[in-house]
Amino acid sequence: MYQKSIVVALLLGVMMWSCKDDEADKDKASFQAYIEPAELREFGFNLNDYVVKKDTIRSGDSFGAILQRHNVDYSKIYEISESAKESFDIRKLRAGNPYTLLLAKDSLQTPQCFIYQENNIDYVVIHFADSINTYKEKKPVTVVTKEASGEINGSLSVTMDAQGLPQSLIGEMADIYAWTINFWKLQKGDKFKIIYKQRYIEDSIYAGLDGIEAAYFQHKGEDFYAFKFATDSLSKKGDFFDEKAKSLKRAFLKAPVNFGRISSRYNLNRRIAYYGYALRPHKGTDFAAPIGTPILATANGTVVESTQRGGNGKYVKIKHSDTYSTQYLHMRNQAVKKGQFVKQGDVIGYVGMTGNTGGPHVCYRFWKNGQQVDPFKEKLPTSESIPNHLVVKYQDFIKPLKSQLDKIPYKYLNETTIEQGYSITKN
Repeated sequence: MYQKSIVVALLLGVMMWSCKDDEADKDKASFQAYIEPAELREFGFNLNDYVVKKDTIRSGDSFGAILQRHNVDYSKIYEISESAKESFDIRKLRAGNPYTLLLAKDSLQTPQCFIYQENNIDYVVIHFADSINTYKEKKPVTVVTKEASGEINGSLSVTMDAQGLPQSLIGEMADIYAWTINFWKLQKGDKFKIIYKQRYIEDSIYAGLDGIEAAYFQHKGEDFYAFKFATDSLSKKGDFFDEKAKSLKRAFLKAPVNFGRISSRYNLNRRIAYYGYALRPHKGTDFAAPIGTPILATANGTVVESTQRGGNGKYVKIKHSDTYSTQYLHMRNQAVKKGQFVKQGDVIGYVGMTGNTGGPHVCYRFWKNGQQVDPFKEKLPTSESIPNHLVVKYQDFIKPLKSQLDKIPYKYLNETTIEQGYSITKN
């Protein structure tokens, strides 16, 4: 009898604890039901307030077709379209661009807002829950200042690419030094340092390069600094100058192709075995590059010839001034016509193998006062440097940047990745 009482007591205790646990669970569930979900904000809206549908514009889609798929009648679509057209042309929706529909949390899920993203940053809001309101906005962009450095191993592009640096950064670095450094003659052991900026959308999504602020290149033991500075208060772009306030630009680019290699130099004493070592002067500089590589005008000028002739193959000749002219041979095809004005860096043709050539390349010829000369031995004119009245301001501006560049440690490919510092500013 005594044992039976003990068992009953134990069962009652377990039941009481079980009831308490059930009550606790109910209280917990009740408490959780009152917790507001964390705000999920995008495009200036709390998305928790809506049924959200995201999609991309499909081929053949229109603003009206999208709304009709969500049960908006034609008269309402027409009203929205007429109101929106003062701020945005809804006919310009591009296939592949994303859009977001915000729907009411009712039984019909009535559309209340259409958001179209023109790109990663810019978007258009057409809000039509009550009155119709159309406006354009930008996602918040964070600009991050970064540093990079390295020692050349093979080429600039190979070295920078091995560090995972953006291709656009490689291209901009080459553009900065296009007038002062021959990238086809880089030597192992040449070094570089860069201070640059990258854009991020909402602090996390990479949105591209914002530009190089300052750079340093050591080539053949010689130092080449570059600092971006706007000499015109109305211009935000700026140009690059060295530590002595002199422009890095020259009247002529060093080469007519990007990232090729010199396969044959200007040589008036060249002898070729195939021709019995007879004297056959080479009055041009050959840049080997794959077929189809863009050929660039090395300076501003007017096209005086765009034709095909004999061993030259297809070629373009440009007159830059009464003193200088340039010619570009063996093109696959030309991209300009006689009489056309071209600017430095414009594509004038593409590398080919027309005429007398043993491989794809462009033969670059350079005239000075009617005589063919070696452009790499000429002291060519430079662009304007910083005006005298801005030199002191410029020196003050570059002082902290130069100090920062000088303190950046070199990053070597065979070393463990060095985590580099950065600073953040908001746009």
